[in-house]
Amino acid sequence: MQIKDITRFIESMAPLAYQESYDNAGLIVGNAQDEVSGILITLDITEEILDEAISKNLNMVISHHPIVFGGLKKLNGKNYVERCVTKAIKNDVALYSAHTNLDGVFGGVNSKICEKLKLQNCRMLIPMQGFLKKLVTFVPVADADKVRTALFEAGAGHIGNYDSCSFNQSGMGSFKGNESTNPYVGEKNKLHFEEETRIETIFPKHIQHKVIEVLLQAHPYEEVAYDIYPLDNEFHMAGTGMIGELTEPIDELNFLQNIKETFHCQALKHTSLLGKPIRRVAVCGGSGSSFLNKAMALQADIYISADFKYHQFFDAENKILIADIGHYESEQFTKEVFYELLTKKFPKFAVQLSEISTNPVNYLI
Repeated sequence: MQIKDITRFIESMAPLAYQESYDNAGLIVGNAQDEVSGILITLDITEEILDEAISKNLNMVISHHPIVFGGLKKLNGKNYVERCVTKAIKNDVALYSAHTNLDGVFGGVNSKICEKLKLQNCRMLIPMQGFLKKLVTFVPVADADKVRTALFEAGAGHIGNYDSCSFNQSGMGSFKGNESTNPYVGEKNKLHFEEETRIETIFPKHIQHKVIEVLLQAHPYEEVAYDIYPLDNEFHMAGTGMIGELTEPIDELNFLQNIKETFHCQALKHTSLLGKPIRRVAVCGGSGSSFLNKAMALQADIYISADFKYHQFFDAENKILIADIGHYESEQFTKEVFYELLTKKFPKFAVQLSEISTNPVNYLI
């Protein structure tokens, strides 16, 4: 097993193109061609985590939070980031992170939070926008099925829970090739009319190269006519946070206690109780305070996230209950996401959960 086999699988579910602009997900330390002896899964990378991986002869660490966010100008060991990177390089330990790209997909971090809370009908709190494109191409009628199938297999044509989506319209195409051509139909230097099918389908922009490549391979013409349009449609398969519903309304104090127990919170900060039951729940793992207005706009009864500042609690204005459960607490089950994905795909490979808590926040109770 090579590192690239592991990273390619993770990125098939959580493409790096989904990460936020400030993020640094992906392979941070290591050679993609190297063999993997085993994987250690953690939320954060620390020196203690690396010592654990080395002691267990695991030469790849997969974390949620990248050890390097900004650029490293020196490796002098003056802080834990420099020391971790240096130790990883010295001991041939690869470091890989899936961060905001894993936050924002179905089956990722926020999906796991919804699962723990037993929420139903879950959807993105803030779907991605400007991430979709439309392909329009023109194909001889007899070859339309072949081209459509190739495009769908490349990942085009997904709309929500539907795949193989396209619009098809019959029409008449015309062309005239010069002496340098070898027309699939018609003759050189002679105007030709051909019954064609106009195929329209959508795709996420990060697979554009692959979609165009298979189009050119599957299309019979020497010169393939196609158009690509950017779309402003929301992309509901990825985004920020999630929102769902409980099967039955729950008393708000009881629900807060359930959250505290489920996420093993030593302390849970929240706004004033509103005196109404909880049914619709919005969540966002990590620092999600800036998305409170969206949760309110979607009429959530409670918004569960972390890292709210003092004055942001006022923004609830007695219209929504805020539960700040802590950054680590909100993302701790990300390790389960990695573990379940990898052990299902590679059942005979050594994948271990770290035994170390990397939560840097402590409470005096």
